[in-house]
Amino acid sequence: MADKKAPAKGPGIRVRRVYEAPGPDDGTRVLVDRVWPRGLAKADARLDEWAKAAAPSTELRRWYGHEPERFAEFARRYRAELAEPERREAVDHLRELAAAGPLTLLTAVKDLSYGHAPLLADAVRGHR
Repeated sequence: MADKKAPAKGPGIRVRRVYEAPGPDDGTRVLVDRVWPRGLAKADARLDEWAKAAAPSTELRRWYGHEPERFAEFARRYRAELAEPERREAVDHLRELAAAGPLTLLTAVKDLSYGHAPLLADAVRGHR
């Protein structure tokens, strides 16, 4: 029973803005945006990986436009995208990284509460 509760609690997965300085507990740092963050030099990002395939499609991202009133529909559509083979592989890979130690999903989104990264973190934890 304890094993079933562990994924719900989640392996050490956190979501942060890529512009924030790396923290000592970040573990593996993975950018989960499809496009490179504006104004950030690649050398300054201090990434371990860039998981473009885990990001929302360009079409979905453009439709959403980070308009809070569209977030519920965006979340529904993004979760559906995460079930597609390429994105499912990306989620599985992130799950493997999280199983090996702390994982930090990084995004350039200003307001994390309306971004895709927390939804992705839930998918990595096994929530849908």
